[in-house]
Amino acid sequence: MKGLRELAEENRGIRELRERYDLSMERITGILREETVEEPYRRYFRHMAEFIGMIGELYGELREGVPGREAFPALKEWNQRLYGDVAGDAYFASYANPDAASERLGSQYGPFLSHLYVELRGDIVYAFEDRLFDITVGNELLIEIYNAFEEDGEPDIERLRQILYWWNSDYSDVFLEYRVQEQLDYRLSFARDIICGEDLSNPGYLYLFGEYITESQLETSRFLASLTEEQIDAMAFTFTEGYRMGFTLAGKPLNKKKTVNIRYRLGFERLVKASIEKFRAMGLETILYREPVHSLLRRPQSNAGYSSGGPGRQYWYDHKGDYALYLDKKLVERRLGVLRTAYEKYKELAAEHAGPAVMEVFGEENFVPRPCGKALVPSEKQQKLLVQYNSESGRLVNAYIKGEERSFTIIAYPLPEIGPDYEAIFAETVKINTLDYHLYQRIQQCLIDALDKGEAVYIKGAGKNRTDLTVKLHRLSNPQEETLFENCVADVNIPVGEVFTSPVLSGTNGVLHVSRVYLNELQYTDLEITLKDGMVVGYNCKNFPKPEKNKDYIKEHVLFHHESLPLGEFAIGTNTTAYVMAQKYGIADKLPILIAEKMGPHFALGDTCYSWEEDVPTWNPDKKRMVAKDNECSILRREDPGKAYFNCHTDITIPYDELGLLQVVKADGGVIPIIENGRFVLPGTEELNRPFLETDEEKHE
Repeated sequence: MKGLRELAEENRGIRELRERYDLSMERITGILREETVEEPYRRYFRHMAEFIGMIGELYGELREGVPGREAFPALKEWNQRLYGDVAGDAYFASYANPDAASERLGSQYGPFLSHLYVELRGDIVYAFEDRLFDITVGNELLIEIYNAFEEDGEPDIERLRQILYWWNSDYSDVFLEYRVQEQLDYRLSFARDIICGEDLSNPGYLYLFGEYITESQLETSRFLASLTEEQIDAMAFTFTEGYRMGFTLAGKPLNKKKTVNIRYRLGFERLVKASIEKFRAMGLETILYREPVHSLLRRPQSNAGYSSGGPGRQYWYDHKGDYALYLDKKLVERRLGVLRTAYEKYKELAAEHAGPAVMEVFGEENFVPRPCGKALVPSEKQQKLLVQYNSESGRLVNAYIKGEERSFTIIAYPLPEIGPDYEAIFAETVKINTLDYHLYQRIQQCLIDALDKGEAVYIKGAGKNRTDLTVKLHRLSNPQEETLFENCVADVNIPVGEVFTSPVLSGTNGVLHVSRVYLNELQYTDLEITLKDGMVVGYNCKNFPKPEKNKDYIKEHVLFHHESLPLGEFAIGTNTTAYVMAQKYGIADKLPILIAEKMGPHFALGDTCYSWEEDVPTWNPDKKRMVAKDNECSILRREDPGKAYFNCHTDITIPYDELGLLQVVKADGGVIPIIENGRFVLPGTEELNRPFLETDEEKHE
């Protein structure tokens, strides 16, 4: 319980913040009447002032209270007002678009002021979450930038960069600490209160989140509302039981943990609510935090949390490099120091955290980004600094949320955008997520028994697929008690269907090719990766006419600015049911990697599946210990963790129809065929061909 002095100081701080907020709103409102800044900049700042004025109006209404369903129409109108100028095609003519901003404001100021607009658009969610501090300091940033234009007419761009730099540096302790707290403290219950407190049969509740809401989220919510309690309960059971099994099978004590984080796409609240209840029955309280909106907290690749997907993927894609405006070594060091202090402050909550439970989605139109010539591009030095920060922050987080004590689970469901067969595909996905894992466990053991006899695996593409690759395997010193491949059933990685290992890098050579693949929400055509001794030495695709553009695209979104990456994982997917479903509905290019990786052999660039857990014992159901956890990079963790981990892991799958041969190569030169011409030929795996046979029979009827 807080003492009188502590309460008095807290109240004084609130009053002072409110005074700062009121003063900033008064100053920004004045911009609408002033002519102290020349055109075209005056028009931009007036637009900004109008937006901030809208935020002030919204904030006031929200603080008066949202009484219930009767408020939903008003909130829908607010949603359209707040996001109207950046949603869909409107984005390409807005100040949020770097090209459009540069056309209006010039190439010197356009990208900077475009970033400023996107940064301050975070005020929308801050208003809904009652984060007055974030709104206030954002207002003060806008005022300082405006003053620079008032004083100098066309201020030096370096002066503007310095203003932005020190704003990020000065407030990084607040931004980062709050981010850590919301990831660990279940008492921050904004989203959970909506999910557990609202009537989810009316999709209007979605407007309470402050995210951009489209027909996709509304239709998803309506569809889930149409399902029976038994159907929702079964889906929630699959999701939460997979999480529990992850701890049980890994021998990790779940009873020591108190919190779990659910990450999901808006629209699935009914399923999330049922999952919250089941997790609570396990003794876990659920944490729900949204994807970050502060530029300082966002990553160029995926960002953890719940969201609606935002006003558009191009919107975030064009601003993924905005850290080019402010990132330097000093700021990286400050961020790491703040992060360390924050985790130390919340170390007890961190020790009680069990890890994430993730609901992925699929079905959106494949995203091929439009070129944006004025989008900010970080320097090579800044890219390396970001790699360094991700590496060191990953180590720091692992020190407080220990890898050997946490787990996760991932499941995926389709969105309405997948087409007119949405409900049928949803039902098929639920079926795939609940396949008999005991059956797959037995079949996959046959695969592992054969693979354990080899020193390498050879993979050859079929038709136009140019894959020609040898993957080197570890040696077993005690085959009676050890194994090279993990038998993966439906626990942390739903649906069922793969066996995987960490390959030996030395001796892993050749070309990996796939005609079309969807990685980290981006599509690749004719993706080709060349490996030498397990490291990437060449890469290309055919997304763009210019070869250098393709290479830059891969380096940024697959290698994540590393000069090279190791082959961290080799696996054989066994979920032919999922493959046949994808072929039946023509959605193979829309499936998330979570499902796609089960539909053929796949190869992960980056860390192994065991990063930070290499020394934690893992046993297969046959009681054999998994020993192939390290490679020549990850083993360096004993000397320098910075050289061992890359903080990325991207799976690339060769679909069955592009696979000519996959065989085990034994030490004596003999081979054991596993797959030939896209069909399993190893004795004991024949059942995996049944979905193919049933499809062929249907075609002939």
